[in-house]
Amino acid sequence: MVLRVDEEELITCVACGLCLPHCPTYRVTGDESASPRGRIAAMRAVQHGAAGLDAEFTRYMDECVQCRACEAVCPSSVQFGHLMAGARETLTAETRYVPRWQRLAYRALTHHRLLVAGSRALALAQRLHLVPSRVSLPPLPLRSAPLRATGDDVWLFTGCVMDAWQRPVHAAVIRVLAAAGVGVALPSPRGAACCGALHHHAGLGDDARAIARRVIWALPGDAPVLVDSAGCGAALKEYGQLLGTDEAVRFSARVFDVHEWLAAHRDRLPLDGARRFDSPVAVHDPCHLRHVQHAQDAVRVLLAPIAELRELDDDGLCCGAGGAYAALHPDLAAEIRDRKLAAIARTGAPIVVSANPGCALHLAAAGVDARHPLEVLDEVLAGTPGHGAGSAHD
Repeated sequence: MVLRVDEEELITCVACGLCLPHCPTYRVTGDESASPRGRIAAMRAVQHGAAGLDAEFTRYMDECVQCRACEAVCPSSVQFGHLMAGARETLTAETRYVPRWQRLAYRALTHHRLLVAGSRALALAQRLHLVPSRVSLPPLPLRSAPLRATGDDVWLFTGCVMDAWQRPVHAAVIRVLAAAGVGVALPSPRGAACCGALHHHAGLGDDARAIARRVIWALPGDAPVLVDSAGCGAALKEYGQLLGTDEAVRFSARVFDVHEWLAAHRDRLPLDGARRFDSPVAVHDPCHLRHVQHAQDAVRVLLAPIAELRELDDDGLCCGAGGAYAALHPDLAAEIRDRKLAAIARTGAPIVVSANPGCALHLAAAGVDARHPLEVLDEVLAGTPGHGAGSAHD
């Protein structure tokens, strides 16, 4: 069996073990097979015919959160994210790795109206206490105000779960950009209904590539594409690698995390004389903002002038959300989250900010007051002349 991985990337790992303390599943289990080094060893065994795509190999691959913290500390620059994507794509092609119900769920993410309707049904089921307690979710909205485009200076990528479950974050982002004098264009939900990250992580490579082409088509022109979900932003920034076309490379160069873009234009924000936020704020770095986009400092640049920021002492360890990971591996995800909750508690801050919807939802489900960083900035800017546009796109 030959895995769909780059052989050069596979042999780059020298098994030094520097990644081990940064791997959330290894930290929780202490199991070598649950570490990047162990997973790469399993990939090599399959690649060189010493093992097959059996249940053990599948479990090793499936229990990875794909936080990519190992990449940030690897002295050999092993592209573990590429290796994991290739291994899972092989499993999907050769086995029943992704069951039918899961494929249908991923497909629903690309049909915006269906997703919104399903989300409202889930929210109603929560109110009626019909959702099992094992499902770790905070209360979902029954309704959300539509969004309104305000110009064409930048695109705002709205996505799937972010728009269905956390649309108020989009509205806050639009208001903050308006305060900076920036007009926001909104893509059609048909074309940019999903970034394809969850499909790619699950090994559904063909689906992920089809979604990427659709997103590129839905966001034409040269305007920057701003993303307020760290996971989506990381996916869009890697479309060039995913598709391997010049068009995709050019598109990825236009993509910015919204904090990254605003930090570079912070002189446009009316922060002089702005009031301070009324409580300390703990800063949680989503893995795909910190390890993939390397844009976590931008959150601090924007919030430091208006809030007392408190840093977590866990060196950016994953919270366990991992896209669909918390739903597929709730026990492991909860154990990983417990370590993050302890780090948040040690800051003494009553509020934690996270620039990724999955992380915020995962933390909120445990009772944490988790907010998007630009919701905090939006609250501070409230009352500034011209601040308040943003809610007519459905």
